[in-house]
Amino acid sequence: MAEPSTSASISVEINGEVYEREVDARRLLVHFIRDDVELTGTHIGCDTGNCGACTIQLDGQAVKSCMLLAVQADGSKLRTVEDLANDDGPNPLKQSFSSHHALQCGYCTPGMLMSATALLEANPRPSEDEVRTAIQGNICRCTGYQNIVEAIVSVNA
Repeated sequence: MAEPSTSASISVEINGEVYEREVDARRLLVHFIRDDVELTGTHIGCDTGNCGACTIQLDGQAVKSCMLLAVQADGSKLRTVEDLANDDGPNPLKQSFSSHHALQCGYCTPGMLMSATALLEANPRPSEDEVRTAIQGNICRCTGYQNIVEAIVSVNA
């Protein structure tokens, strides 16, 4: 009987750049992003999908990268918080977070930004209730959420 394969070749597009790697079949996507591709803006919080610090976009949907294997992302387009940086000046969402004091320690911020980006791309003018629903999978232990909600609502207001 042949032993099952313990690794796989994957190809993913992350922030517009294609990465082809051989990965352990059990490697979490968050570890692939941080360790193999060296995009460390995606944070590891709980490794159980509860905190949302590892939120990225996979084919346009906000997902928790600690809940997916890297092999599951094969052929997909990913966006990480690094994609929100641009040469044209501050990203409006990041600027709004800053001006509304929507971050304190900053650990949850990359995941919040990615969840908010997915929401704003689908709904450019969300209500406070829609924002709260969109970020409900992201835990912040510092801010109390009100400034985060205000920051997201005000981006396209």
